[in-house]
Amino acid sequence: MKKFDVAVIGGGMVGAAVALGWAKQGRRVALVEGVAATPFSKEQPMDVRISAISQNSVSLLASLGAWEAIQAMRVCPYRGLETWEQPHCRTRFHSDDLGLSELGFMVENRVIQLGLWAQFAPLEASGHLEVYCPDTLTSMTLTDECDGRLLSLESGEVIEAQWVVGADGANSRVRMAAGIGITAWDYRQDCMLINVETATPQQDITWQQFFPTGPRSLLPLAGHQASLVWYDSPSRIRQLSHMTPTQLGREIMTHFPDELGEVTVLNHGSFPLTRRHAQSYVKNRCVLVGDSAHTINPLAGQGVNLGFKDVATLLAQTEEGDKLTESVLRGYERRRRPDNLLMQSGMDFFYKTFSNSLPPLKLARNAMLKVAEHSGPIKQQLLRYALGL
Repeated sequence: MKKFDVAVIGGGMVGAAVALGWAKQGRRVALVEGVAATPFSKEQPMDVRISAISQNSVSLLASLGAWEAIQAMRVCPYRGLETWEQPHCRTRFHSDDLGLSELGFMVENRVIQLGLWAQFAPLEASGHLEVYCPDTLTSMTLTDECDGRLLSLESGEVIEAQWVVGADGANSRVRMAAGIGITAWDYRQDCMLINVETATPQQDITWQQFFPTGPRSLLPLAGHQASLVWYDSPSRIRQLSHMTPTQLGREIMTHFPDELGEVTVLNHGSFPLTRRHAQSYVKNRCVLVGDSAHTINPLAGQGVNLGFKDVATLLAQTEEGDKLTESVLRGYERRRRPDNLLMQSGMDFFYKTFSNSLPPLKLARNAMLKVAEHSGPIKQQLLRYALGL
């Protein structure tokens, strides 16, 4: 039976980053992932799952050696951000406000994953990383014989690890096997992601307008493409999902801001909005990161950035040669849990404030956006926090 310091369950963006970082520290790491990402080709259509990568996340990816590989595939820098309800009451942010060349990058989730996986080969050759893919976790057992966990995989492999990292998403098997509960609620809304080709280039800015049924946003992509984000009731999103591309295009033209211009629908997908927060990040030799520990309203695109903050904190808590002790990993939880909770609560407050159609509140929030536009240092500080600076 093979023995590891760490077994990471889930090889998506956050799980791959954890595995790569700890393997680079000289630990013996096993990575278990159910589905290998399709190799990249420029001819492939863009995925509907897009992340707005902050400067903080770029720094982590660069430190892991993955950012260069990601840039060589497909990224779209953006320099401006606008948010409004009434067109005359806008809050605008720009990279020039902070002396930056860009605020961040729009990147397909699969491209980020591929960039991280491209760094695995030397670590596999050195014996610090072993990848089990395609494979999935079927059970975990705490034993008295080993100071850790025995993991049974669907392939029949059984491995031993001192610590297990749950990076297996919102419905984490690791979280459930560790006996960690969650606090959760449903927003009673769905989110539709629509990849479109735009008639005019809009690659410099990302924007969001609020409506009584939920916000609608544009995320710029490479070329004359963009990802549109449409929040609405589950029944309305189901209706939109069953339309032909031409019909959906007409709905977009009717219900999105005029500055979007004409679009051609290329692809789309949807998912329900649910908030979850694990009641503990560390328990029974298991550690949770990313969506396994917390999911957030995607209103500001902070989900994967919070996951990468988890990874950066884990790696900062340890150095090459350090033992992964419970006290060290509890330190990770003490640092990350309050920040994740603050971001969740902030997004909920923002979301609920703009979902209320009471006239006094509508007047107040538009006045707030207009004041925020001219708030100077406060506006800059908000932008710095959102970018992880």
